[in-house]
This record gives sequence, structure tokens and C-alpha cells, in this order.
Amino acid sequence: MSDPATVLHGKGLPLDGLLFDKDGTLFDFHKSWSDWTAEFLIEQAQASGAALGDLAQAAGFDMAVRQFLPDSPIIAGTAREAAQCLALAMPSPDIDALERVLSVAAADVPQVPAVHLDPFLARLGAQGLALGVMTNDSEYAAHAHLAAAGIAAHFDFVAGYDSGYGAKPAPDPLLAFAAKMGLVPARVAMVGDSLHDLMAGRAAGMSTVGVLTGLASAAELAPFADVVLPHIGHIPEWMAGQ
Repeated sequence: MSDPATVLHGKGLPLDGLLFDKDGTLFDFHKSWSDWTAEFLIEQAQASGAALGDLAQAAGFDMAVRQFLPDSPIIAGTAREAAQCLALAMPSPDIDALERVLSVAAADVPQVPAVHLDPFLARLGAQGLALGVMTNDSEYAAHAHLAAAGIAAHFDFVAGYDSGYGAKPAPDPLLAFAAKMGLVPARVAMVGDSLHDLMAGRAAGMSTVGVLTGLASAAELAPFADVVLPHIGHIPEWMAGQ
């Protein structure tokens, strides 16, 4: 890694690294996942004999408009947690099998970037910042989505809920990024679209950057964020103004 960046964040310390959430942060959540989720729920209802309305309710998903509800229990959760939620509406669920189906199927879902990611990440890397991804999706899906977007090479660290570090909102996977890169947590910013991301960042002693390309509102994110931005493309401007 090149010399650490000397850009200031909201806590007045120089940043050496940025750790990004994936869904709703690097990629626009609604544009990437809503239509796929509607089709997935239809398939699961037909396969399991569950009522489609019950599955949608368990997922916190509005089938009429094909959108997640803001309080959906699965939008920031792991594939395991999503499987457990859906299982509540199924007559004879196999949670392990459903988790595997979710993890594998999700890896093939086309992702819609929140910004033009390659030049954006290249700009950050040129400043000497260590870059990582920590998602509550599976590590397999994370690598698949980053590779499909042509941005995998920009990241020094990629972890999912199943990578052995735990899942957000626990701070452990964030601290694993700092440890692997040899960074002081206070000189790292956690960037995400959900309270899970920001709560994990706070617990890890990191700066927290909220973005609005997920489902949470600015008002919801603000209590846990040092700054809330429309999307990640505003990060360089924000850092330059500190």
C-alpha cells in the first residue's frame, strides 16, 4: 500500500482506509434487488406451497409495487437470516437448503452501480487509501458481484457473513479489515446504507459514512453517522472539505 491518505474526516483524524458495504452502497439496492426478489418469492411460493402473500409479508416486501418495505427484516441481514424469515411462511421449510439457494442464486443477480465505480475507486486508491468490502451477503456472492462489475482488483479485503469474522452490526469483521491492513480503526471509515453498517462502524471505533442508495432515510441514518451523503460519489468532496 502507498503512503496513507492525509484527508480528514468528521472526527478530525486522517483516513487510511475505507470499508464499503456492498448492497445499497456500491450498488443501488432497489435497482439491483427488487425485481429479482419478486420473481424469487414467486418461485419459492410455487415450489414450497406457501402463500405468496405470506412469503412477501415475511420478507417485508410489497409485491404490488415490487419494492422492499423500509422495515424489511432481511435487507441488511445475512442469507441465513433471510432463510429463517422466509421459513416462517413455509409449510415444511429446510432452512439450510434455502440458505444455500439464496447464496448461490444471489451471486448471479446483475448489480446496478451507484456511481461509475472503476474511476471512483481508482481515484481513492490513488490517494493511498486501503479499500475493502464487508457485506452481510455471502463472500461467494460478493466476489461474483465485484468481478462482474470489473472492480475486484481495487479491493484489498472482501468479506461476507460467512467469512469467519461474523456479521454486522457486530464490529468484528470491520476490525478484521483494520487488522489485516495494519490500520488503526479510528483512521478507517465504514461506509454503508443501513443502521447495521453504521452501528458496526461505531462499535469498531471507526468513522461512519451513511449513503442514501439503500432504503434507509437520512433521518434514520443521521444519529449513527458522521455524515450522510446522497451516494458514495460524494466521498472525495466530503473528505476534501474536512
